[in-house]
Amino acid sequence: MADEIFKALADPTRRVILDELVERPGQTLVEICARLSMKHRIGSSRQAISQHLAVPEEAGLVRSRREGCYKFHDPDTAPLEHVVERWIRPRRKRADP
Repeated sequence: MADEIFKALADPTRRVILDELVERPGQTLVEICARLSMKHRIGSSRQAISQHLAVPEEAGLVRSRREGCYKFHDPDTAPLEHVVERWIRPRRKRADP
């Protein structure tokens, strides 16, 4: 699972998508594309953004839900706990007096 997380976070466009979802959860693909275009000057097609979005979704960092003909995307930071448990918490424990 960690490999998928790192793959999802490796690309700058995917990190911006995750930032946007953390800032404003529950966005549709159209909303994500509009925010990337207006706010970050990322002019990728909806298909390209959809492909980018699929990578963090496969890693469990994004959850999607369908309501009618709309698909909403929400961030899920729970998979990052694995990274914290593996590298950050052990270091903090050693540093604590």
